[in-house]
Amino acid sequence: MDNKKKIIIIVLILIFLVAGSSVLYKTFGSSLNPQGNIGNNGSSTEKVAAPDFVVYDKDGKEVRLSEYKGKPVVLNFWASWCPPCRMEMPDFQEKYLKEGEEIVFLMVNLTKSSDETFESASDFIEKEGYTFPVFYDKDLNAKEAYDIMSIPTTYFIDSEGNIAAQYIGAIDKETLQSGIDLIKLEQEN
Repeated sequence: MDNKKKIIIIVLILIFLVAGSSVLYKTFGSSLNPQGNIGNNGSSTEKVAAPDFVVYDKDGKEVRLSEYKGKPVVLNFWASWCPPCRMEMPDFQEKYLKEGEEIVFLMVNLTKSSDETFESASDFIEKEGYTFPVFYDKDLNAKEAYDIMSIPTTYFIDSEGNIAAQYIGAIDKETLQSGIDLIKLEQEN
């Protein structure tokens, strides 16, 4: 086989891989996945309880998700080195300032890795001027409880402690608002 044919075959394989990856990502990687049937035809599905976990605040105080039962929660897993995580942070800040009295925002930094430290995460938050509460998963307890395979990942947890929806990938402002509306609606019902 001559070099021209080899190059054509390699280019075709690369195009196929890129196109296939794009289709898989659009299909599975970045979507709001409701866990219940809120506001639909009235049929019900079994609710999935949000797993409890332990993380730490900036002062090292232990915090559990279960402490927030009774309030809707937006739970976001992120790291400062992650470009999609950094991209969505301004929208979380905006929603926190608007909804922070009614909704608990748990911004969980996956701290225990060679790429992410308490210092790098704290420096990022301070430099950007974010005021939402940040918690540090230094034991990866929360990551394991939610089987986090990629970040960012966001969960919307209703006031009863059930997962209402999850979103894998960088979330846009409209989808973030949809998730918030979903857990606020469940609180009202």
